Amino acid sequence: MGAMAADSTPLDRLDSEILAILRDDARIPYQTLGDRVHLSANAAADRVRRLVRTGVIRRFTIDIDQSRLGRDLEAVIDVRARDIDQFRRGALTCPEVTWLAHVTGRTDYQLHVSCAGTAGLNALLTRFTREFGAEETLTTVVLERAR
Repeated sequence: MGAMAADSTPLDRLDSEILAILRDDARIPYQTLGDRVHLSANAAADRVRRLVRTGVIRRFTIDIDQSRLGRDLEAVIDVRARDIDQFRRGALTCPEVTWLAHVTGRTDYQLHVSCAGTAGLNALLTRFTREFGAEETLTTVVLERAR
């Protein structure tokens, strides 16, 4: 394993358990969280606040069921772009894009998208090419996702 980064925060077993619980339900009440890791509600809250203060927890967010919004097709798209900044700016305006990563290798970006079927995917790919300067795309449809 590589060396630990200078600004990393060491975690003990309880911190790791708390993070696993919060990853599944960030809105869990501190009393319930404390009960699950055998701490008082105040001690659990203190640990969560410390994890936020030290930057281990960057934010609390929601997991949107895209299919409930009519976006029932998921895909991962690799993109090579003429202008990576232009592509990034454009892609991030698309509500279908759930995440975008600048990556190494043959392509510039990898994106996860949720679209309204194949027609929605086709429209998005066309937009990537015509409006945002994608030179090449490789699309992989997600059949099943864990977690």
